Amino acid sequence: MNSAIAVAIGLTLAIILILKKCRPVYALMLGAVVSGLMSGWGFDLTIKEMFSGVRDISPAIVRILAAGVLTGVLVKTGAADKIALTIVEKAGRRNVFLALALSVFILTGVGVFVDVAVITVAPIAIMIGKEMGLSKGKVLLALIGGGKCGNIVSPNPNTIIAAENYDAPLSSVMAAGIVPALVGMAALIFIILPMLPDKGFSDMKDAEGTDCSKTDLPSFMASITGPLVAVLLMVMRPVFGISIDPAIALPAGGLAGVLATRKWKSTLECMSYGLEKMSPIAVLLVGTGTIAGVIKASAVKDLLISLIAGWDGGAALIAPVSSILMSAASASTTAGATIASASFAQTVLAAGVNAVWAAAMTNAGATVLDHLPHGSFFHATGGSIGMELKERLRLIPYESLIGLVLVSMTAVMMLIIN
Repeated sequence: MNSAIAVAIGLTLAIILILKKCRPVYALMLGAVVSGLMSGWGFDLTIKEMFSGVRDISPAIVRILAAGVLTGVLVKTGAADKIALTIVEKAGRRNVFLALALSVFILTGVGVFVDVAVITVAPIAIMIGKEMGLSKGKVLLALIGGGKCGNIVSPNPNTIIAAENYDAPLSSVMAAGIVPALVGMAALIFIILPMLPDKGFSDMKDAEGTDCSKTDLPSFMASITGPLVAVLLMVMRPVFGISIDPAIALPAGGLAGVLATRKWKSTLECMSYGLEKMSPIAVLLVGTGTIAGVIKASAVKDLLISLIAGWDGGAALIAPVSSILMSAASASTTAGATIASASFAQTVLAAGVNAVWAAAMTNAGATVLDHLPHGSFFHATGGSIGMELKERLRLIPYESLIGLVLVSMTAVMMLIIN
């Protein structure tokens, strides 16, 4: 059997198993095995290609685990809460949707995993939503939209993995997402949110929230110290030619945050929390690595090239298109960016596409369909404000539109700059 067809069957099997609540890592591993065997490779070659895929992404797994230190510090010291509360207070109630979106944008942008950022801001959104009689649909779309925009400029797992596989500086990939992210935020506030009708969504009155009027939070300056240190360390490579790996810069930012907030006694608690949040991602990446190795060795990349060979800039389109497809298959930004970049990076780079922009387009493409119902993001975000399933499903087209704005603007920026 043609290996491209075999991979399609393997991915379909993995999706079905994930929908049946099978652990994604095992579903993806089984999908990889089935793909290899149906390609006629036999067990030995199939396992070899699976291990090759895991080996290729192992440096990114280390960096992602290291990033857990910064995430843990931001959440457990109260820094994330302080940043969100400050933004909402400064923006004011008249700009409530901008304030909520910007809060999640900043938290995700400084390194908080997008699910955690939405859940962190959700109590504030519930409090304001109840006071103003807002619909759950627009509140949650503002939170999710801000998270998607922040995710393409952040040192989060998806950005780390795309930069690693394209051998591009993480700070440069983050910088490449700034303009698309800002355009995405503008589109969210002025176009996409007004498009979403209130009808069909319940209001926030029945939403259950936790107390968000904490009194022991650190100052705003102390709260942003950790992310600032991490970013400054990472930009030393493009600015001064001094290379500091994210595996060092991100934990260093976390430790700086602990010192700035004067909560050094909670250092171990912060690290444990960060590891708890990043470990499932690292495990998931093992599964994505196995199927990425099989895809890389299959005829899938040749099929994609032949399909878009006649288009201008067709090779560049492989990066976002593959990322969109793989994020849809896995319902995960991280898994989508991993499988796409690990499978197609060599092909895209060989065609002369700039590594930074290829990684940026892969990263942005992974936000287009990462919110489908067979993934955890769909359920975690809906649950954060008590949204019913049928209401949550109605947001999917609007979330996809945000992702399409991000990936389209990234492609436009690549064309302008190159």
